[in-house]
Amino acid sequence: MAQRSPDQRNDYYLIEAARSGIHKSVLAALYATQGTPPLTDGETGLGIAPANRIPPDQVNTFPEQVQYAANTVRSLTNQLIAEGWQGKDLWDAAAGRYSDRFLQAIAEGYSPPVSDASAARLEPVDDQALLKAYLADLAIAYSAEQLPKNLASLDQALLAFVERIPENYSRLTFQREALLEAVRLWRKLDTHAAAIATLIEVDDTGNPNEVQLDQALVDFISQADRYFSGYPNQREAFIRLVQLWRELDSREAAIRVLAATDPFSSETNIEIIDPALIAFVQRLPERYRGQGDQRFSLTEGYRLWQGLDSRTTAIQALGLDPQVLVNSAPDPQAMTAAATQIDQALLTFWATVPTTYTGDADQREALIRLVTLWRRLEGRIPGVQSLLADVRRMERANRNAVEAMPPPVPAMPPARPQQWTPNNLQLAASILPSGNFTWAEATRGGARLPPDQATVNGIVRIATLAQEARDRIGRPFFITSWYRPPAANAAAGGASMSRHLLGDAIDFYCDGLTGRQLYWALDPWWPGGLGRYTQFPYICHLDARGTRSRWTH
Repeated sequence: MAQRSPDQRNDYYLIEAARSGIHKSVLAALYATQGTPPLTDGETGLGIAPANRIPPDQVNTFPEQVQYAANTVRSLTNQLIAEGWQGKDLWDAAAGRYSDRFLQAIAEGYSPPVSDASAARLEPVDDQALLKAYLADLAIAYSAEQLPKNLASLDQALLAFVERIPENYSRLTFQREALLEAVRLWRKLDTHAAAIATLIEVDDTGNPNEVQLDQALVDFISQADRYFSGYPNQREAFIRLVQLWRELDSREAAIRVLAATDPFSSETNIEIIDPALIAFVQRLPERYRGQGDQRFSLTEGYRLWQGLDSRTTAIQALGLDPQVLVNSAPDPQAMTAAATQIDQALLTFWATVPTTYTGDADQREALIRLVTLWRRLEGRIPGVQSLLADVRRMERANRNAVEAMPPPVPAMPPARPQQWTPNNLQLAASILPSGNFTWAEATRGGARLPPDQATVNGIVRIATLAQEARDRIGRPFFITSWYRPPAANAAAGGASMSRHLLGDAIDFYCDGLTGRQLYWALDPWWPGGLGRYTQFPYICHLDARGTRSRWTH
């Protein structure tokens, strides 16, 4: 078997480091320096050999080597702590890495005690080579997130973050998972089930009582900062908590966020209520009954969204003269007509919000205020809590349940222009009236917008011809490449004079047909360039050059 790519190996390191609570870079360093044993999957190992109750066939593949290397480093850490090593002996806080002394201990090799059935024997390796490889991998990970060179303040930031957890815990699933991970790593366990078993009793069904579990998790995290001693597993527990709580991409991203934002923020990740806000707005048309308090809620939310100073100004912005309301007061029929006009304008506006909402803080506050007033709650905090309850229900709701997130509703498309230009393209629109090809296909979902009218015309030109080709073949064309700007064309290996640069070329495939079949079917009549690829046997090429051209690459 062929060796894995560096990215594939790195993924194994990340998985096992997250499970075991050790620093990932040491696994990469062991692979780089040990080079033994040779493995059955074509790889070389991390210097892990059978020991105790671990037979050779359990450590003879790369994934197994990484798993047992992580277990073994964790076992070595436990033994050194039992011998009296302190957190500062194991971890260089300022550098944000294992200490030179601990790396030296790893390099000396390790034989686990008989009582540790999960650890294997680690072969010795040159300590300077291990340090160099460790620092090299660390530099890649830390530079990718642009972390500061001095991370001495990280522990303080972690503790400040952890102190705020109890007051911000909303019993959302991802928050519970974050706390369970913190317990698991702190207590050096491998599974959530094992972590839960240390917190509460679980019945015969294996399902924990969530109320009891939540309370136990809050109790644990409320005390954890008091017992923090700087040991690597404790630090990794807190970093993992931040990563999952803030829904970040990596351990290093969590460190960056702690370094770049205020860890004393009293409100954590308010963006988690956005789905509930959008769901509320989407359901307004079916829930609106024209009641006065509902109308007031919509108007006040509209006022805040638009940044207007008064309800009167908001009514004017909606297209109704406030004086008309005053004059209509003695006439119930006129008052009803004015209210209906306001209702229509409000509902029309709120129907646009799911597509125009950007997550801007002012927009979010306008929506929170709308929900608070609509639900007749006493202030912003109860409003936010009610939205968090909505999110909790969404997490577990069947997709057809009332509590589930409703499917998004697309915005009403604007009218088609008489002529397409670089400034009026509509990604969802077909390029030709009643045609099959869209501007989204031509521009790779809007990532490659045409810079000028000539390119737009080229796209329309090939769309016109390709539509006839599609109709003749009788099957959908699945576009793999259309317009390519110079950089994208070069990256794709396109020729310097490629028609993709002009917008009037497509590469495509049809389900069930080979490139040869498409080529032969189109060859007799296609007026421009027609090509097929020997390396990609299902892809066919069409372009709208002015002369017939045929080629095979």
